[in-house]
Amino acid sequence: MLRRRDVHVRMSTAETRLTADRRSVLQRRIRWIVAITIAYNLVEAVIAIAAGSAASSAALIGFGLDSTIEVLSAAAVAWQFTRSDPERWEKGTLRVIAVAFFALAAYVAATSVMAAIGRSAVEHSTLGIVITALSVVIMPFLSLAERRAGRELGSATAVADSKQTLICTYLSAAVLVGLVANSIFGWWWADAAAGLVIAAFAVREGIEAWRGDACATSVGMLLDDDEHDSDHDHDGKHH
Repeated sequence: MLRRRDVHVRMSTAETRLTADRRSVLQRRIRWIVAITIAYNLVEAVIAIAAGSAASSAALIGFGLDSTIEVLSAAAVAWQFTRSDPERWEKGTLRVIAVAFFALAAYVAATSVMAAIGRSAVEHSTLGIVITALSVVIMPFLSLAERRAGRELGSATAVADSKQTLICTYLSAAVLVGLVANSIFGWWWADAAAGLVIAAFAVREGIEAWRGDACATSVGMLLDDDEHDSDHDHDGKHH
């Protein structure tokens, strides 16, 4: 296993291979992705909380509040990439994302446990099903786009934020399954059980982001690039 110092050296080496124009394009792309994520999650939060209140659904209300946490994470990355030297703010932004993961895990776990203990009756919510289904479709594309740009740029914060977006996709799916199962089969416990699994996963991702290990996702690709370049140079010497 590479030491963290070696990891960041590798990332720095990869970053220097990017031209100034390419770096500018990637940073602008990340800002646009983050802006879209923030706008979508703000709308999602309002709709989900309203629908959850109308249906007495703790899961939907929690889903809406989770969207506000996603806005916090995306806003932190957006702020970082408005700085003249984004890399300088890498560690601090990672800590903000980590805290967002922990807050997400705590709220989802608490909501799931209360829902399981209370066995509260939840009314059918067509609006809730529609908004969670849209999130399951939209959020993976935003996560993938940000992760690809972050990896190429060598930005641990962009990669970590893309993970946060992916976590929210899992939560969307869990809430959707819970709402549908409750409406069709009366399985009140379905979304509570899924929520606990997601909470555990969010804690793990939060720990990695806090330690700075989120950059390991980027490093795997960067190392592959190094090996590819080395092989290319080696082959070139033989021709």
